[in-house]
Amino acid sequence: MRGLGHRHQSKQSGVKGMFGRLSFAVIVLVICTVSLLSTVKSNTRSISRSEINVDALWDTAASGGWRPSSAPRSDWPPPPAETNGYLRVRCNGGLNQQRSAICNAVLAARIMNATLVLPELDANSFWHDDSGFHGVYDVEHFIKSLRYDVRIVESIPEVRKNGKTKKMKAFQIRPPRDASVSWYTTDALAKMKEHGAIYLTPFSHRLAEEIDNPEYQRLRCRVNYHALRFKPHIMELSNSIVNRLRAQGHFMAIHLRFEMDMLSFAGCFDIFSPEEQKVLKKYREENFAPKKLVYSERRAIGKCPLTPEEVGLILRSMGFDNSTRIYLAAGELFGGDRFMKPFRSLFPRLENHISLDTSGELGKNSRGLVGSAVDYMVCLLSDIFMPTYDGPSNFANNLLGHRLYYGFRTNIIPDRKALAPIFIEREKGHTAGFEESVRRAMQNTNFGGPHKRVQPESVYTNSWPECFCQMSAANPADRCPPDNVLDIQDSQLTTGGNDDQEESASSNSTSVVEK
Repeated sequence: MRGLGHRHQSKQSGVKGMFGRLSFAVIVLVICTVSLLSTVKSNTRSISRSEINVDALWDTAASGGWRPSSAPRSDWPPPPAETNGYLRVRCNGGLNQQRSAICNAVLAARIMNATLVLPELDANSFWHDDSGFHGVYDVEHFIKSLRYDVRIVESIPEVRKNGKTKKMKAFQIRPPRDASVSWYTTDALAKMKEHGAIYLTPFSHRLAEEIDNPEYQRLRCRVNYHALRFKPHIMELSNSIVNRLRAQGHFMAIHLRFEMDMLSFAGCFDIFSPEEQKVLKKYREENFAPKKLVYSERRAIGKCPLTPEEVGLILRSMGFDNSTRIYLAAGELFGGDRFMKPFRSLFPRLENHISLDTSGELGKNSRGLVGSAVDYMVCLLSDIFMPTYDGPSNFANNLLGHRLYYGFRTNIIPDRKALAPIFIEREKGHTAGFEESVRRAMQNTNFGGPHKRVQPESVYTNSWPECFCQMSAANPADRCPPDNVLDIQDSQLTTGGNDDQEESASSNSTSVVEK
């Protein structure tokens, strides 16, 4: 199936004019037909039906002797007492896009030998929530955890000049998307030295993800999986929800990305009513660059988010029954309850953070940063996590990486491209062999074990091998650091004359969260 998509493109490029659309329709039909025939042939050749061991999926994936480790493994001196200036950043987007931006900000500060000002979270642009960094994350823990890596303050200090005291003004720069390390060590650093402080805005995807320096990637992991800890009340609320779910056994978390923004982005309109299509098209015009998108074309190559019913059919085909307990992490599903009814009929034991929150806090602002943070933690701690549209979803991608680091926890990632022709044939009434075809498509996916990072995966989706190690590794680069690595860093921090960092950080922290 993977090769058919390539042949489809090469055929289409040779067709001109009025026959282009007809050609594509024919090719879509060929894709679906070949997929169905190959499924029937493979079923005939098989002695027994393909099976997926559902019971095994409730356990963590095989580690292959790897374990998470983001501590430095080579020379990593502490930040010097004197830095080149102050770095301010404004992290735009949703909670998880901001999370990646915070990791990049810490790394950028390290690269430039800069003092990082606590990152600003531009929550209003997405969530209409002004909680900010202090409202979501444990600030004291964040600063203390990164003391071996960067100097962090909560605000740019005032400076005294010509007998007057005033706040240093940061020079504003719009950094290029996926900027290289060299941009930070040249352009950005020059402006920092000239002005004393720079303000990078916006700061979403403003540092290249693939960097040929394992220590830089490990720093990102230290920020993402150790320093960024939600505030105590968010952790307590998340744990209470997880405990309620676990009281009745295993549970699965599903990120059901069947929401207006993603459907508009994907250009998948045709299954909706004319009025709903108008809403989606209007949203797309207002928020995304113009692009001609044809639903049948997008659907045939797996570019549309799975519908709730399709998610349910995948799980039932894999062998999950209607007793499976499912936590739904999702915003407002587009199209109303008619899309949820088929899913609910297959899996009636559905919960979300509103139904499980006994405090009532999330009911007041279910779509705010706190609600997103709780969803993140429940999905992280679930036995199985299933994203239904991992593509550009920062929530799903960050969780896949975090669950890998958290101990190779099981993920079910549907291969939408392989599944699309199977669902299209089902809609045409060709249901014979449907479940078997779904199982075969799902058997080719990775369920959460260590694996090489391939496009479109990023270091935030899969930090293997940089942020993992083996006790008995054949490759010295993969060996685990010594158990006393923190003692070594403490010693370096003190002897480096930088033992005043915690004092200087706390002096700039007027609203530090108590642990």
